[in-house]
Amino acid sequence: MMPSNSSHRYFSLQKIIFLACMVLLGACNSTRFVPEGKYLLNRVTVKADDKNLKREELKTHIRQKENLRILGVLKFHLGVYNLSSGKKDNDWLKRIGEAPVLYDEFQTARSKEQLRIFLKNKGYYNAIVTDSLVINTEKKKLNLILDIEAKQPYRIRNYVYSIKDMNLRDVILRDSVNQLLKKNDIFDLDVLNAERQRIATHLRNRGYYKFSEEYVSFLADSNFYSNQVDLTVNVDDALLNNDEAEAVAHQKYKIRNYIVNPTFKTADLTGELTEQKLDTLVNGDYFITYSGKLRYRPELFSNVNRMKDSAYYSLANAEKTYRALNRLKQFKLINIGFTELNEFANDTIPLLDCRMQLSPLPRQNFSVDVEGTNSSGNLGVAGNLNFQHRNVFGGAEVFDMQLRGARERQALTSEGNLDFNTREFGFESSLTIPKFLSFIKGKRMFTFQIPETKLTAGFNYQSRPDYTRTITNLKYAYNWKTSNYQFNTLNLVDLNYVNLYKFNAAFINSIEDLFIKSSFTDHLIFASSYSWMYNTQNINKREDYRYLKVNLESAGNLLSLYSRLVNKSKTEVPDTLTNQVSSYYQVLNTRFAQYLKADFEYRYGHIIDKASSVVGRAFVGIGVPYGNFNVLPFEKKYFTGGANGIRAWQVRSLGPGSYKAPPNIYPNQSSDIKLEANLEYRFKLFWLMEGALFMDAGNIWAINGKDNREGAVFKVDRFYKQIAVGSGFGLRFDFTYFLFRLDLGMKMRDPSLAEGKRFIPGNYKINGEHFNLSFAIGYPF
Repeated sequence: MMPSNSSHRYFSLQKIIFLACMVLLGACNSTRFVPEGKYLLNRVTVKADDKNLKREELKTHIRQKENLRILGVLKFHLGVYNLSSGKKDNDWLKRIGEAPVLYDEFQTARSKEQLRIFLKNKGYYNAIVTDSLVINTEKKKLNLILDIEAKQPYRIRNYVYSIKDMNLRDVILRDSVNQLLKKNDIFDLDVLNAERQRIATHLRNRGYYKFSEEYVSFLADSNFYSNQVDLTVNVDDALLNNDEAEAVAHQKYKIRNYIVNPTFKTADLTGELTEQKLDTLVNGDYFITYSGKLRYRPELFSNVNRMKDSAYYSLANAEKTYRALNRLKQFKLINIGFTELNEFANDTIPLLDCRMQLSPLPRQNFSVDVEGTNSSGNLGVAGNLNFQHRNVFGGAEVFDMQLRGARERQALTSEGNLDFNTREFGFESSLTIPKFLSFIKGKRMFTFQIPETKLTAGFNYQSRPDYTRTITNLKYAYNWKTSNYQFNTLNLVDLNYVNLYKFNAAFINSIEDLFIKSSFTDHLIFASSYSWMYNTQNINKREDYRYLKVNLESAGNLLSLYSRLVNKSKTEVPDTLTNQVSSYYQVLNTRFAQYLKADFEYRYGHIIDKASSVVGRAFVGIGVPYGNFNVLPFEKKYFTGGANGIRAWQVRSLGPGSYKAPPNIYPNQSSDIKLEANLEYRFKLFWLMEGALFMDAGNIWAINGKDNREGAVFKVDRFYKQIAVGSGFGLRFDFTYFLFRLDLGMKMRDPSLAEGKRFIPGNYKINGEHFNLSFAIGYPF
């Protein structure tokens, strides 16, 4: 983030305003390239008299859509196109803009037919689709209205099963509670197809290896009932379309052996498979075939194999095994297949052999990379030296080592120049073990995915404008998933030793008389934390998504209990603020922190059309210090502002509450409570460029009444009066592998100003101090 002065800001702002005005002029003259006798398709509206029919879903079946709009009003891309000279077809403005969409009667007829087909599939067999036009001859514009009179849909009157194979009857009926079709439901073909897939999947998960959707069909009888259907679910026997009276039963399969090749070689560039001379190691019902040296312990494959969780073949367990193998980060290709045998278990149960073809990745990897960094808007450059060993002890243990050095530029004062005045270097090493290392038997507890255990050690040195800090870290953690969208992290032990020194004199003077000064002392953090995340976002699909994250953290309780049990003496230090003596325990000659902390974050992304979307975010966090340390350690406190917070403020320059920091000091405001909400409208412009309009609101507060920063303490009857509001415009450059972002935020409401005069527009003359320009990598949320 870069606070800019005046002339530069206004110059940039003037250019943006000029460009916007030019595009607006082009958009206003939207029919410039509409030929005589033709009409610009200005707007397409779909109306339906049944609330069960979603307009967004209906619009996907329309074959001709109007030009793209920003904020539902401005046809920006058409405006860019209309700025072109019109003489050349390859004019660059034409290439990046969007040509006017001319009304086509044939496409309207196609849209009506596609809507009728869709409505029939949804059970509306008597629906009527009509179109009407609203024409403005003078402006050469036309609005198309598609009106759907849905009529009464067909509904399911009765729902019965017809199952030839009596062995399947109990299996299917026991799962009928999960059936997707119920009496009085609309007769929807999409739901019928989903029900076919559900039945087939349910049976494949219970040993019926050869069962498929083609064995399930539906018979709908609507002859004698008004808009009602009697639905029969037919489940065929093993001989599809068998007309014989005696049914041929479907068979359940068991798996005999597991044949694993962890050295499988894929086809070369010519498409030919390289012949391998294989050795075989037999370990029970596992046959490990390999070429060269076997680098994996045989028990690795039995540990990740979830197919043995059931007595019979299960598709779900095969998928779990695939996910477990993929999570090892050992193989670039994983292929799990089954071979039917001419042998039977107990003379009646057919058998399968499971084959796992695993193509290994290189065992060791060494890389050097240089990257741009962004710490809440403070840009810098970093270099990393990375080493990875993918199979340290033969059990797919992954060892990572990273050496890191960085320089970052931060403002020395609230209005100062930027300089590369922050240095950082350190290392982090980790060992990831694909097992749940615990005295608890975890295989049956974690039905979706077995946790991996991660051990981490690191050291970090930071030289900042206000102080120098070193952090030594040790961590023992588990990571696992409980569904495709749910992620869990349990940091059982998270030990941090923080040492601070070389304080800047101006910074020390700024906090000398403040309650928070003890945050900036040497301390030990012995914490445990749990994080749960639910995320439906798929970066490969443009669709609505939800993101929910909950963090819970506790620190210092075990050390406090230990100190009391061993009757450890307390260290007593005079407190110059209260003129009293404060006492606390020390471990390793260092005061340890004690606190509880919890935060909650929710995001929702809604796709409006192919060019625009809106994303909202809410964050609530609170940290409560107690016992051995009466303040939260600095690195555990909340802050706001900057590129990923309330963007109209420089990072750490807002709050807490209505507190206003002294001028000309490095911004470093932080506290114990954080409330923040963000709303951002994103839209595609042209080439690599995207635009955004945003609004941010929130603040931070202190929880302890002893905090003597004026207006800093959270009070129920006042906090809402201390909410800061900022809004602005952003540009994003999407380079596929990374996204570069510029956000220009303007302060709309500043809680540090006098009550009654906190709204900037209308009370103050707008100048450069009310703007903040942030540079960042990636979206803010």
